[in-house]
Amino acid sequence: MLRKFAFFFALAIFAGIVVYNPLATSDPGANPKDPAREDLSRVEYPSLAGIAWRPHFMMPSETLESLFGEDWPYVARFNRIDRRHVYPGMTIKVPLDMNTCRKYTPMPEEYEPARNHEKYILIDLTEQWMGAYQYGKLVFSVPAATGAAGHETPVGIFQVDARHKNHTSSLYKTEDQTAQYPMDNAIRFHVGADNVSYWIHARDLPGKPASHGCVGLYDEGMQNRVYGIPERPVLLDSERLYAWAVGDDVYEEADSGELELVEDGPMVEVRGANPVYRR
Repeated sequence: MLRKFAFFFALAIFAGIVVYNPLATSDPGANPKDPAREDLSRVEYPSLAGIAWRPHFMMPSETLESLFGEDWPYVARFNRIDRRHVYPGMTIKVPLDMNTCRKYTPMPEEYEPARNHEKYILIDLTEQWMGAYQYGKLVFSVPAATGAAGHETPVGIFQVDARHKNHTSSLYKTEDQTAQYPMDNAIRFHVGADNVSYWIHARDLPGKPASHGCVGLYDEGMQNRVYGIPERPVLLDSERLYAWAVGDDVYEEADSGELELVEDGPMVEVRGANPVYRR
């Protein structure tokens, strides 16, 4: 069952939460305010403690594709980063065993709290990762970018209550100020006491917590539309989660693309705390 909200009411109440304004240029580049100094080897994830990896300083002309060929998506996921944010001068983690990298996920294959739920979303802030569960079994898992320090994603048990396929931020614009920041495939899971809404949606992934509270997933289709790169979108995690959690196959009424309330949405658990940065 879906109940449609008027657009003006949506803008008045539901504020999108996004990271710093992304670069308007199509060329990847550094964020001068980056607290990690663009060195992803400093970001600690507990699940990597038993996996051998080495830091790699990106040289001019190097890309994930040129370094890792068809395995580049696995290395991107390993670093929780998208291609638009990989550029010469930054440091990434490179797994020594690519087979281990291909199989890598920090999420448990079975999760007892999800056992009685047809659909359950687990978001781990410490790992910067999200897992989708059906009756306690992991069906897919993907990297995520959650709230940065001072804007942490709220921890607790929530439930999806709205979807908005064509959502845009009412607070932030793209760097060139020509459009509202896109938040495609948005799934709302919490509204705070201050009426600020928290969504899972498409966004840039810079390899560390980066938003003002929302949970961002890969969507290179959105990046291609807004920034012109990558030329051939591959990573489309937000589309996959949206279809699985609140898509047309889940509800009888066709998705209008506008803000719609949903009933009996998946449970969402947010746990942990933001990862530690090594000195």
